[in-house]
Amino acid sequence: MAAGAKIGQPLPRREDARVLRGQTRYLDDLTRPGVAHAAFVRSPHASARITSITVPETLPAEVTVLRAADLAPLRAFPVGIPAGAEVQQSEAHPVLAEDEVRYAGQAVAIVIAPSRALAEDALELVEVEYEPGPVTLAPRESKLRLMRWSAREGDVEGAFADAAHVVSGRYALPRLAAAPIEARGCLAEFDPEQDLLTVWCSAQDVHRPLAQLAHILERPADSIRVIVPDVGGAFGSKGVVAPEVAAAAAAAVRLGRPVKWTEDRLENLIGSYQGRGIEGDLELALDGDGRMLALRARLWADLGGYLLSTTAIPPHTAGTLIAGCYDIRVADVEVLGMRTHKVPTGPYRGAGRPDATYMLEALVDRAARQTGIDPVSLRRRNLIRRFPHRTPTGLEYDSGDYERCLDLALELAGDRPASAPGPPADVLPGRGVALYVERAGGAFESAVIALHRDGRFVIRSSSSPHGQGHDITFAQIAAERLRVGVAQIELRFGDSASSPPGTGTFGSRSVAQAGSAVAQAADQVVAEGRRRAAARLGLEVEAVELTEAGFRSSRAGEAGDAGGSGRTGRARTVTWQQLAAEGELRSSARFASGQVFSSGAYVADVVIERGTGELSVCRLVAVDDAGTLINPLLAHGQVIGGAVQALGECLTEEAVFDDSGQPRSGSFLDYSLLTAAEIPPIVTGEVETPSPLNPLGAKGAGEGGAVGALAAVAGAVTDALGGREVAPPFTAEKLWRAL
Repeated sequence: MAAGAKIGQPLPRREDARVLRGQTRYLDDLTRPGVAHAAFVRSPHASARITSITVPETLPAEVTVLRAADLAPLRAFPVGIPAGAEVQQSEAHPVLAEDEVRYAGQAVAIVIAPSRALAEDALELVEVEYEPGPVTLAPRESKLRLMRWSAREGDVEGAFADAAHVVSGRYALPRLAAAPIEARGCLAEFDPEQDLLTVWCSAQDVHRPLAQLAHILERPADSIRVIVPDVGGAFGSKGVVAPEVAAAAAAAVRLGRPVKWTEDRLENLIGSYQGRGIEGDLELALDGDGRMLALRARLWADLGGYLLSTTAIPPHTAGTLIAGCYDIRVADVEVLGMRTHKVPTGPYRGAGRPDATYMLEALVDRAARQTGIDPVSLRRRNLIRRFPHRTPTGLEYDSGDYERCLDLALELAGDRPASAPGPPADVLPGRGVALYVERAGGAFESAVIALHRDGRFVIRSSSSPHGQGHDITFAQIAAERLRVGVAQIELRFGDSASSPPGTGTFGSRSVAQAGSAVAQAADQVVAEGRRRAAARLGLEVEAVELTEAGFRSSRAGEAGDAGGSGRTGRARTVTWQQLAAEGELRSSARFASGQVFSSGAYVADVVIERGTGELSVCRLVAVDDAGTLINPLLAHGQVIGGAVQALGECLTEEAVFDDSGQPRSGSFLDYSLLTAAEIPPIVTGEVETPSPLNPLGAKGAGEGGAVGALAAVAGAVTDALGGREVAPPFTAEKLWRAL
């Protein structure tokens, strides 16, 4: 490491001390003078026509009930359309239901009162008449398609006709709840004199809520200010502004007073959009040597009752990544997003990546059993080895070394355990190996750097954190380029009034995109600083270099004095503080690039008790390639966090609905999260193949644990069951029945 280098150092997050001391300011800590509180009347039915909404005249005078018509005009949500997809934009989610409801828990009216308790009491008095309708819960049974995407490359029929082996499988992943510690919420205030609506909300960034609110409320974007305070987790669930937030913002404008809404856990588990919920039929054609010739995949995604802004993205991502790390040149892939009478789906950590990896890796294990080829050998002989690589679904992988990831994972895993806990007759051991590739980056981010007179570099980034550690990571990037200490770098985030333009924090894109913008802005500051220093030193710009002490002559023994007069015969420096005294030095940068592709290899060892079906994950090995690591400590934390969430998906987590569409996972008594006691030893390793698409060589680190761990544990369970496949979560009852 070069002297003074900051990139690559495992520095702790700077916000941790503030968090641990309780000095954070979350949404629910905020208030405004005269604030009113909102609660929502929600549908008890999954499918119904609304025939009437009656507000009783006996409500207290300080209580206001607003229906969809009272808040008009409001548009439905803007709907994102993934590249090449067909999307039914007419099926966009409304702010409040007006004529019909399509999932239990959908908001029908907003109640405003001086306190949350009074609002909740009053909503019980609002009378809504419904005519229940038929309920569709399975995407394969749905008659209404909300999105479709397909890709076809090569002679698919010919490849399957010539194959020595054809392997097929049917797979499914249940819906999951993101369940962040802090649920959703907002505080909206309208200033009629400035015609300015200010919305504080618990969100992943300021840009998407601003754009969505401007669309829904039909207001110019410059008449809305979005502020994101401290955020207690998101995992993808706060990338789309909640319908309730839009309703509260519209109510604040209508009533002329601040309106606050903070979601409780029941609302979060039944009303916040969910993740996964996908099924797939896959077929793989192989030659006699186990070379993968072609892939067919047909995926059915449960999109719920409506489309939100990002609902179509996860199934599209699953379809595009279905070829994984393997050199498959021929494919026919179709993704069908179907309407069901459930809360909509959207991004949840991994957002389509775990779906594709789980299905493909399970199919590869099945191919190994059918062909008699060792599963590791089968994988190894089909890995992509040349980059850039174009997949049959149209992606272009930038870089990678999949075999090195596999080798390191196997090395760290070692031999299978000689004996599993307990008598051999009572337990079934299993090992699973899985590889993954995931996309990150894309779109653009911006950064503004200003050198203040006190010597601080203040950076405003378009990407705002909610646990990832942007503060220290971006400071490391800037500090290395500016040749200063990280303590001299101050980051500011989360206010649309001062944040530069950008896209947002999601999909493991922040370092590759926003970090690169910081790097470019820092390089521009250095270039301007060198120009000013050259003038002071009486030198040409090319003769000046930046050191940790400041700008100085790059020619030994030659420099002007700090005042720019004469030769002294000895080097003199111009410090950043001296330049700052001349006036503010400022630079901005906008960085955009194509997608970058992280990858990795995971190994899981498990045992299943014969008598009970109880599954124990004994150990998980995680090897990830996220390109150049800016901060290995934080990258390690991302891997561990993602893996723990994947283990929850494997062992306990599932959003359950009964036959009438009623959610049966409305509390943590029913939707079970793992605790630290259930987490096995997790061994991590890193491979770094820098991306050529950004100046840092960075890729994404936030999704890998959630992607690789699921497929590896699933493979280990199938191995323990002797090839019998069970869909997650791998509950004791499921496994006992399989045995």
